[in-house]
Amino acid sequence: MRSSINAVIQFTLALGLLSGCSGSSAPSRFTVISPENDGVYHVRPGESIQAAIESAAANPDVKTVRVHSGTYRPSSHGQALIWFNRKHDGVVLEADGTVILTAANEEIADKSAKSFPAIVNHVVFFGDGVTSKTSISGFKISGANNYVMTTEGDQSIEPDTTNSVLQKGLFFYADGGGIKIFGRSYPTIKDTEISDNYASPCGGGISIEQAGYNHDPVSISNCVFRNNRCQITGSAVDVLVGSSATLTNCLFVGNVSNTGVNYIGGSENPYNEEHGCGALTVFPDSKVTVDRCTFTENWNGADDKGPGNTYTNSIFWMNTKAGGISPGSRYELDILDGSNVRGCLFGGSTSDLRGTIDASLNTLDASDPEFDSLYTPQSADYSGKGYRPQSK
Repeated sequence: MRSSINAVIQFTLALGLLSGCSGSSAPSRFTVISPENDGVYHVRPGESIQAAIESAAANPDVKTVRVHSGTYRPSSHGQALIWFNRKHDGVVLEADGTVILTAANEEIADKSAKSFPAIVNHVVFFGDGVTSKTSISGFKISGANNYVMTTEGDQSIEPDTTNSVLQKGLFFYADGGGIKIFGRSYPTIKDTEISDNYASPCGGGISIEQAGYNHDPVSISNCVFRNNRCQITGSAVDVLVGSSATLTNCLFVGNVSNTGVNYIGGSENPYNEEHGCGALTVFPDSKVTVDRCTFTENWNGADDKGPGNTYTNSIFWMNTKAGGISPGSRYELDILDGSNVRGCLFGGSTSDLRGTIDASLNTLDASDPEFDSLYTPQSADYSGKGYRPQSK
């Protein structure tokens, strides 16, 4: 799949087929703001979150930015609503109340574009040089719709580099509608709902592209992935080759991959062509740890070609949603090496697509979990298993 990326993006750029290639960019200079009396930067509706992030990045002592209830949208075309790279490492972004971050702005978006009303590629971007000290928590992230802008103007979300491994290709620009994570980037994402995002080719919710620098994982906990879509792989979370993530107490519901033709792999190298991909896709040489997560009502649960990745105490239940084009049956888990799948419960059309899961360590024909409206299982058989909503 990786081998055809450069050809795809060069071809696409030459023909000018990437939507949103023109348009103004957000200014590179932001108003310097000061922390308030409580020692925290505060952002309220009508104010710039990025300005606060820039101010916190420049302050050696105050790193917390608190965003108050409201909807925050981009004011101009660009590559991200908010972004973090090496100079922003250590900034902590918190939501206070219901805070919606969206890629959409109907007032200035091109109403004739397929990407309408989105005007940025990614809602949130984490770039090279970000450690686990950089975090976001408590947000609702939505509105991405395959808007792809390849020119930066004055908005540089990721500095150029001479590192040949970290060159910006199609996946940098187009994957990760909700959140894009690129390079030596290991942020912490928690208590966040990522919903109603679409990306093509991959990663409607989150795309992780560490490009082999996967010694540390992206940490994702207490998050909800709902109704995200993508044309090919990983509708909720796409863990690209040589990347790493931990997913703890997360809910995946209503996500659909394979909504269109796979234009990356080509007919000579189809990826999961028969049965399609899951809400979570893990590519070869990538590492994930999935603990106490619930996958339900998705177009497939998860597909994983990594080296013995760990899935524990998780629920895969009725991932039979329609919406993709793959001709084969739906499945709960398609894992190449299932030796570290333990304590999980499965129920659906095909629980174990490859027959690699140890039935003595898991339940492959589980009873109905009897989910409530928040997808908490009411059945006693599911004690300690799967996602549980966290009180704020």
